[in-house]
Amino acid sequence: MTTFNLLLVALIQGITEFLPVSSSGHLILLPYLTGLSDQGATIDVAAHLGTLIAVVLYFWSDVRSALFGTLRLIRGKVDTQGAWLALCLLIATIPVIIAGFILKITGIDDVIRDNITIIASAFIFFGLVLYWADQSKPVTKTAKQWSLKDAVIMGLWQVLALIPGTSRSGITITGARALGYARTDAARLAMLMSIPTILAAGALASLDLIGNPDAPALRDVGIVTVFSFIAALLALTLMMRLLRSVSYTPYVIYRVVLGVVLLVISLT
Repeated sequence: MTTFNLLLVALIQGITEFLPVSSSGHLILLPYLTGLSDQGATIDVAAHLGTLIAVVLYFWSDVRSALFGTLRLIRGKVDTQGAWLALCLLIATIPVIIAGFILKITGIDDVIRDNITIIASAFIFFGLVLYWADQSKPVTKTAKQWSLKDAVIMGLWQVLALIPGTSRSGITITGARALGYARTDAARLAMLMSIPTILAAGALASLDLIGNPDAPALRDVGIVTVFSFIAALLALTLMMRLLRSVSYTPYVIYRVVLGVVLLVISLT
């Protein structure tokens, strides 16, 4: 891959990962709309790893609390806020891991990944669902009130992110808003939920790199990881600040417009 292509992938991933507009959907569409070669799953995951570093850095206090809580959780103790957060994150991640494994072994993920009609429909439909949840549900909870029941529900919402064009952050934010969490708290929980999910995907892809230590491939992974990290950190900081005064409606409009354009392209 050319350096330009790598930078384009990194910037798209970094900017869109934490916005509810589907980063994976944009990455899948990149070769279709630009004529560039498909970046492949490994580069996709490298871009996600860059955003992972960004979200860990931005929410470091929560991440550190969950890490220490995990140690207590291993010993069978859920007696601290960190241990409770770690337990909720674990419970919320199980559904998407199981569903992702099923899609992988059945080959369904490869089928839906290349279907522009599915991606476009997901952009539109789940954008409208986000609008419904954001505009109709009153704020009744904060992130500190995250319960195991809500973790399970949000984990089931996250499974829908396996459909290209859905957006992992967008669908988990939708689930959180539907449960009554404030916009900033919904985004915070969604970002924390992305950490174990991205770690699982990154660990799987890294096995291929370790088994085949190709210098150009490692160089490409490094470039994408670094620049997606920078773009993601800037985008995340901006979004969290805007959510204090702006709703999710601008993202919904973007999703619907892009979805309609893609539907027209796929049908013609």
